[in-house]
Amino acid sequence: MSPPKPTSKPNAAGADSTGVDALSPSAHEISMAGLSRDQVRAAIHEITPSDNDEELTQIKLTGAEGQHSALMRIDHPVRLQIEGALGDYAFAFNAQADSRLVGNVGNGVGEGMMSGAVRIRGNAADGAGAAMTGGTLAIYGSAGDRCGAGMRGGGIFVRGNAGNEIAVGALGGMIVIGGDAGERLGDAMSNVTIFIRGRAKSLAEGVTDAPLRKREELRLGLLLINASIRGDAQEFRRIIPASVLDQENSRRGEVNPSYR
Repeated sequence: MSPPKPTSKPNAAGADSTGVDALSPSAHEISMAGLSRDQVRAAIHEITPSDNDEELTQIKLTGAEGQHSALMRIDHPVRLQIEGALGDYAFAFNAQADSRLVGNVGNGVGEGMMSGAVRIRGNAADGAGAAMTGGTLAIYGSAGDRCGAGMRGGGIFVRGNAGNEIAVGALGGMIVIGGDAGERLGDAMSNVTIFIRGRAKSLAEGVTDAPLRKREELRLGLLLINASIRGDAQEFRRIIPASVLDQENSRRGEVNPSYR
């Protein structure tokens, strides 16, 4: 069965009651009901993207409730809007697309994501953003265990609480936690910077708590704005390998000659 032709339906402009931007009147609409993952992907990729990088072509997806591995491997510069809970591995290995979901997601949301953005107005289970290499994953609820595990790049924002072993095995990227975290936060062998506003039950071995430096405060402030997450950067602390803090302190003690 060939994928259905996407159809456009009028939509009211402005923001809806969920806080997600309402679709424009020219938005496309695709029903995922009864379609395979390949058919949904093909239908999305058939839609011509906008020439204006500031105004992405909008697509409303219906019939996605409860599906596993939904909207994987989308590599198309469009904005997707979905309402309803999804299962495991939603938006995995995505690139370019700006995806916005109202609802909870299962394990592995955004796993392996390469670029683009995924915004979840709900909670995420375990492994959110695992092995991602780029892009932005914003979770406006809470996230489960091993969020950011094995990540190599990109940014993860969790407005609420996060579970255990956040960033375990990660080598690069950034994680921002607006609430509290569970046990063994961080990884002594990683270059991931974790910013947390609340408290962690425990830190991983070789990891320490450090105050924000001025340049990181400015950077974090901009990132919070870009992720549409409210908060003052000054309220956050860094979770970094103790060896990194030692290097920072040793450089701070160096004498820099001034030649006039």
